[in-house]
Amino acid sequence: MIAGRRVLAIVPARAGSKGLPGKNVRLLHGKPLLAWPITAARGSTHVDRIIVSTDDAGYAAIAAAHGAEVPFLRPAELASDTAPSIGFILHALDTLAISGEIYDYVVLLEPTSPLTEAADVDAALKQLVAASDLADAIVGVAPLEASHPAFAVRRDEAGTIRPLLAETFGGLPRRQDLEPVFALDGTLYISTVQALRRERGFAHARTLGYVTDRFKALEIDELVDFLCIEALMMHRNAARND
Repeated sequence: MIAGRRVLAIVPARAGSKGLPGKNVRLLHGKPLLAWPITAARGSTHVDRIIVSTDDAGYAAIAAAHGAEVPFLRPAELASDTAPSIGFILHALDTLAISGEIYDYVVLLEPTSPLTEAADVDAALKQLVAASDLADAIVGVAPLEASHPAFAVRRDEAGTIRPLLAETFGGLPRRQDLEPVFALDGTLYISTVQALRRERGFAHARTLGYVTDRFKALEIDELVDFLCIEALMMHRNAARND
């Protein structure tokens, strides 16, 4: 609970990953991938309840073994690779509401961003509550530095490149003169339930950006991401101080 308001954390973990089958239960640094966001939510001082939204009974058992609740399975129509996230989120909220469980804030923590920590959840919640007059949601963002769009190039059919945003390469700005820009990084999503129902998403005109550590922005889509993130987990303190 924060400022007298109840907080629900949802971890999505459907079983039908096509890019890397079984991704959500694949072991990462000794734990199933879906266990990492559960750990982050359990460490939060403000999260009141943690549920995993899954369509698979085996995944549900793994989630329960790591401290989350799975009070229901996600319907098949909300578990396809084309089903929008808002569907399973509202399904969870509506199903809990039937049993009298009402929440003010929703925290969405995806297994594909396993480097998010409890401290990030708490800091983002506090930032959102402090700015409640101008914002209803907050999402993780990471600075674009080496990948700043000012350095993007086009490549024609012959393979020749030219700047995307400048006339010539000589016209490219210096890195230190660039306006800071950020990318949505998937580390966390938080919203008031009321705004989530109204906007049907986390990113809109009343959304704040929670700036994460650069190393936490890495996401898992394929096997090489597992290898990189596992190395980071082994050297987390060094990465944090980089």
